[in-house]
Amino acid sequence: MTIGGIIGAIIIGLIIGALGRLVVPGKQDIPIWLTILVGIVAALLGSAIVGSLRDTNGVDWIELVVQVALAAVGVALVAGMRGRRHTSADRRI
Repeated sequence: MTIGGIIGAIIIGLIIGALGRLVVPGKQDIPIWLTILVGIVAALLGSAIVGSLRDTNGVDWIELVVQVALAAVGVALVAGMRGRRHTSADRRI
């Protein structure tokens, strides 16, 4: 993978992660780097799931919707896991 590909993956991950974070209701207490990581994983999974089934010129809106949905699920899962960990740590103090 080239430097351009890595930078492109980070930018796409940021956008997909941010869109996924917007879809999830409430406040998510996760850092931006984790949002980007969830977005990158969601973008790759969405492309793997839908990309092989469709061949379009231009923007593939179905693939984008699947990627954002996967990012929303990922953000909700990560925020839920981090929230439980912080809550149980706060009770011990």
